[in-house]
Amino acid sequence: MLLAVDVGNTRIKVAVFEGNTLLEQFHFSSTELRNELHFILNKFKKATEMVVASVGNLPKEVFLEFEDQVNIHFISTDSTLPFKNKYSTPNTLGIDRMVLASGAVLKYPNQNRLVIDAGTCITYDFIDENDNYLGGAISPGIRLRFESLNSHTAKLPLLTLESITEQNPESDAIPFIGNSTLEAINSGVINGVINEIEGFISQYEAVYPKFIIILSGGDSEFLAKRLKNTIFANSNFLLESLNQTFQHKIKND
Repeated sequence: MLLAVDVGNTRIKVAVFEGNTLLEQFHFSSTELRNELHFILNKFKKATEMVVASVGNLPKEVFLEFEDQVNIHFISTDSTLPFKNKYSTPNTLGIDRMVLASGAVLKYPNQNRLVIDAGTCITYDFIDENDNYLGGAISPGIRLRFESLNSHTAKLPLLTLESITEQNPESDAIPFIGNSTLEAINSGVINGVINEIEGFISQYEAVYPKFIIILSGGDSEFLAKRLKNTIFANSNFLLESLNQTFQHKIKND
């Protein structure tokens, strides 16, 4: 039994796997880490392995406190991964992007793949059919865009994704002509993100006529209903990829 731990910029996500079966998952803040890990390990006493992928600022020592209960593994640039890293600065590639690329290669072999992860940031990662990781793009996520408008202006209010869905529970579309300040912000942020994603996909299509698109991250379900392109939407793809990457590492080390 394995604990897959994703330490993000804002939240920590933990999934418990038995083989490839996801048994349960947990979300919490970094301040709750110790208590939550104690709870999870006590609940799943058969867990023998913990694999950690971190883009946050938590020191490794926080996890090593639990090494008397479980074997702990950290994904790093030195890990055995199923793709060739063609990034010009390979050591700066984010651990989360490495794991997503690894999961795409392992789950969708012999295909061109574009992984779009919509969380705090929106990341784009392209791996070709020969398993070459070519790179991608990074832009602010939905929450960061709302926060930026609020914090860098004098009068624009802070909106959230939750407020949009509460106001329009039956509608997937955000009017592109906002006739109030709130609607204008919603249109600028949400339609801006949608147009950005669709634009990037079109640029990839001009070079690679055939590829699959995997949409992951906390905002993936919200965006999937609004995108025109055919995609595989899976908000748990990073955690599943972390489990698959660990299994690959064990087999090939």
